[in-house]
Amino acid sequence: MKKFVVAACAALAPVWACSQLLIGQTAGFSGPVAAGVKETTEGAKLWIDSINAKGGVHGQKIELVSLDDKFEPPLAAANAKVLIEEKNVLAMFLNRGTPHTEAFIPLLEARGVALVAPSTGAMVLHHPVHRTIFNVRSSYQREAEKAVSHLHTLGITRIAVVHADDSFGEDGREGAAKGFAKAGIEPVVVIKASRGKPDYATIIPPIVAKEAQAIVWIASANAVADGVKALRAAKSAAQVVTLSNNASSGFIKSLGEDARGVIVTQVFPSERSYAYPFIKEAAALAKEKNLELSPQMLEGYAAAKVLVEGLRRAGPNPTRAKVVAALESIHKFDVGGLELGFGPEDHTGLDFADLSIIGADGKFRR
Repeated sequence: MKKFVVAACAALAPVWACSQLLIGQTAGFSGPVAAGVKETTEGAKLWIDSINAKGGVHGQKIELVSLDDKFEPPLAAANAKVLIEEKNVLAMFLNRGTPHTEAFIPLLEARGVALVAPSTGAMVLHHPVHRTIFNVRSSYQREAEKAVSHLHTLGITRIAVVHADDSFGEDGREGAAKGFAKAGIEPVVVIKASRGKPDYATIIPPIVAKEAQAIVWIASANAVADGVKALRAAKSAAQVVTLSNNASSGFIKSLGEDARGVIVTQVFPSERSYAYPFIKEAAALAKEKNLELSPQMLEGYAAAKVLVEGLRRAGPNPTRAKVVAALESIHKFDVGGLELGFGPEDHTGLDFADLSIIGADGKFRR
């Protein structure tokens, strides 16, 4: 009944007249990124639930309305339209995917709705600045560049790149290109692969033929996991590095016995780095829910901290315009050991990038 009352309120009145603060989310709760989406959302709910347990923001509880877009851009756009125009959400939050976000940017701008913490590091969301988009995590280009630089410092020079044939894949490829340029080397091969149905029979042979020592693989969790298995079946021992979109325990499970040694870039400190107050805090809240903290849960948790701060600054009678203005007013905000800020010319958020490797115990190690 509670869900029905909230939805009815949102449909019949401005969102700020409701007892709940409706926040919209469209993401692939089913499909190739489902494991990661579930973990980022669980991380966000750790903070949101703790805030609601204390009475919410200015006496109003936060209600996250999540719709499954199956990781399909057209469905993401359709979901966003429902959330913004029918549910009258106050802001959008923690969606997943680069082309998926691009699909509803025009709607955000037309309706003046803030999108807080898109779960993508696409440079197109950073430059040029979109007034309604507020990034929290670092960019994919920064991650891919660091991945190449790290491999080069290890003395690895024969590096291949495999990237999805969409805006996410191209973004990561550009970041990797910056890493190659700084290292003064060229990739041995660059392969564009289908986002939905990668053909490993055509992807793997060139990598093996070029005797690649490592592969920077920029794609969804399922695509990379299946690629690693195909690579090992071809008797290649090449080091695989992928990006933080795959920093989930679900990705490790999908790799199975081939998980050990895969490197995953990270946009937050280790989930065991308790020197960061927000990690210690998140770990305690996760324990209360019998959850094990993961990198992607930390992304959701930090995202929720920024969302709540924006809602708090928007005041007791928030509007969509007030939320946008409130988020832009955030300067030197301490998430809990990491600092970020926004302004009219900068909606980038954090610039943290690190690397982890999957250990024999199936855990991310730094």
